[in-house]
Amino acid sequence: MDVVITARRVLIRPSTPVDDGAVLVRDGLIVAAGPRADVLAQAAPDATRHDFPTGTALAGLFNVHVHLAFDASREMLAHFSESDDLLDGARERLTSMLRSGVTTVRDLGDRGHLGAAVRRSFADDVAPRLLVSGPPITVPGGHCHFFGGEAASDDELRARIDANAEAGADVIKVMASGGQITEGGADMWESQFDARQLGLIVAHAASHGLPVAAHAHGADAIEAAVEAGVSTVEHCSFLTGPRSFDRRSPVAEKMAAEGISACSTSSRNWRVIVEKLGDDVAQAMYGRLPWLEEHGVRLLSGTDAGLPGSVFDDPVGALELYEWLGFPRRRILEIATCDSAAGLGLADVTGRLEPGLAADVLVVEGDPLASLAALRNPLLVLAQGRSA
Repeated sequence: MDVVITARRVLIRPSTPVDDGAVLVRDGLIVAAGPRADVLAQAAPDATRHDFPTGTALAGLFNVHVHLAFDASREMLAHFSESDDLLDGARERLTSMLRSGVTTVRDLGDRGHLGAAVRRSFADDVAPRLLVSGPPITVPGGHCHFFGGEAASDDELRARIDANAEAGADVIKVMASGGQITEGGADMWESQFDARQLGLIVAHAASHGLPVAAHAHGADAIEAAVEAGVSTVEHCSFLTGPRSFDRRSPVAEKMAAEGISACSTSSRNWRVIVEKLGDDVAQAMYGRLPWLEEHGVRLLSGTDAGLPGSVFDDPVGALELYEWLGFPRRRILEIATCDSAAGLGLADVTGRLEPGLAADVLVVEGDPLASLAALRNPLLVLAQGRSA
């Protein structure tokens, strides 16, 4: 059955808006997108119609860094530790993301391969496309060791990768530096693995056909991860100590040259951080994003959803950080759609409203090129052609 969506505006890509446009969907794929008359001419006479005379249609949004095992409350670690069954909560969180317009999600850390179980549980139901890492690799007692991914030797590193691959992982996650939610572990700016070990992880993941996502706040950890050839750097903070940073241009240049993407993992909490730390420190912290952009590093849209206050159903609150930093709305929408697709190796699958790609479609009231707030008013969400 053909499905036709008409809208006041269709963003085939954020850079190519079409006024009075339409999108034709058939068997979960986009058949045509463009001027209304051209698209309608290709649709079957009995096509289902969805008309949005004041709306905008665009590709579904991405969130490439979430933790479905966490509930975003202040007690999220306690709830995680105390729960024997996390599946129902994780399903609800994934569903809330879809309803907010997110059609592709990457879970970067769980326990017991929860993400893979969530994906299986939606086999016959509508859900975002879900990529999963399984338990992230960390050192004994290291950052997020409670997920169960500790490894102390080269053989254990290989075994962890083998186990995650066998369980259905789409990406291998490694905690290259410490973090802020693990008591007794390395500080955020301290490295947990050296370049040799990270290189081993990248090479063994590649033997399974898998990319590597490196959690790396520290400048040294980022440099080592980039040298090892990871696919994405999560956080990418360039920390050298509490509130001290060392942005390294040669590292950013290498990222750009080798197609290594960066995900800021900033949620809507950025406003609280600005108020708490002040503009100067906040600019030093978040200023890495326009700096990375200037160096040609691809930026990905991810929020670390599941951590305290980092909710699953407000992608717009996170994207507004980029506007505060001076990014044009067109670029922000590109980061949230086609750039994130490219960074995950999905450029030939989704991220644009183009023929042959998956029908991941978001229709909102108003025009997000005029105001990002329009993204808060979803009128229709299709995930691979199926309505949320």
